[in-house]
Amino acid sequence: MLNGYRIIDADSHVIEPPQMWSKYLDPEFEEFIPSLDMKIKGASITHKISPQVQDVGNQQMMQAHPQAYLNRYDPESHVQSMIQMGVDIAFVYPTYGLWLWAIDSMAPEVAGAFTRAYNTWLFEEFCSYDPERLKGVGAVNPHQPEKMVSELHQIIKYGGKAVFLRPNPVKGRLLSDPAFEPFWSECEALEIAVSIHEGTHSQLPTVGAERFNSRFALHACSHPMEQMMALLALIEGGVLERHPKLKVGFLESGCGWLSYWLWRLDEEYENLHWEVKDNVKIKPSDYFRRQCFIAVEPSEPYLAEVITHIGVDNFIFGSDYPHMDHQPDAIEKLLKLEPQLSQGALHQILWDNPSHFYGLS
Repeated sequence: MLNGYRIIDADSHVIEPPQMWSKYLDPEFEEFIPSLDMKIKGASITHKISPQVQDVGNQQMMQAHPQAYLNRYDPESHVQSMIQMGVDIAFVYPTYGLWLWAIDSMAPEVAGAFTRAYNTWLFEEFCSYDPERLKGVGAVNPHQPEKMVSELHQIIKYGGKAVFLRPNPVKGRLLSDPAFEPFWSECEALEIAVSIHEGTHSQLPTVGAERFNSRFALHACSHPMEQMMALLALIEGGVLERHPKLKVGFLESGCGWLSYWLWRLDEEYENLHWEVKDNVKIKPSDYFRRQCFIAVEPSEPYLAEVITHIGVDNFIFGSDYPHMDHQPDAIEKLLKLEPQLSQGALHQILWDNPSHFYGLS
């Protein structure tokens, strides 16, 4: 709690310890255990990330939370960092996993082995340190859609209330591909939240990756633009129409793009609704307001205007702890916007809305 506000961090991250893969990966996949420099059989799991970016990122992470950095971001240090920031509950996403499941050429069964290993470590080891504070967001394997429902059931057995997916196409499949339909149906039926989370430098088709090489450009493009297309796929492909109680969150991309994108999609729908009438039966903006959530960043200009335009019920907050662009004082900065946003709006963004999204209430 900070300044009287209960706080849910809707998007924090683990830094997976390298030894976890040898501990939890099925023995028949031993040859795929990543090396200490995160290579598999000598090939990097990332794309276009320079040593300079890695060095600067390490420095920024060390400066932000030095004790957690020295303790290699173990669960105890994660909880201590939460306390320092005023966070009561943190939902936890991967770091290296965002790249591991984003190797388009990876064999589906290998990606499945990484999925099992990560989920076992996340729930049985990391989050079990303090299950009231640390809430794992489970991984599913989009390389093997026919296994995603059984993976979802295993996550539920662990006590998980949410899963994440990348916004990018995997093996040519958009999020609206028919192969994913049983997964969407089960998430809706079981009231499991689905978070869409991008990660720069992946080996999946990514906006900007064929044009640019700097992290400056790649990071600017990947997060908002891939989220825009993920939302479009879910609407244009009829996922939100067929599953009206499905809850979908869009993380770590800011929210400034949302007003423009929904306006743009509504304009296209007004002119071309006949073309998508089987899958899209209401305005795209109505689908978003009905069942989607998006994470804000305190430094965004016109944040109050965007929230007023969309409606406060759809907004949550994520710290991105402990990544290189995480700001330790982000929550304090958000609370300073109280005069523009109101106490009631901040209570919703920091607690009520993420509680609803993640099924805590």
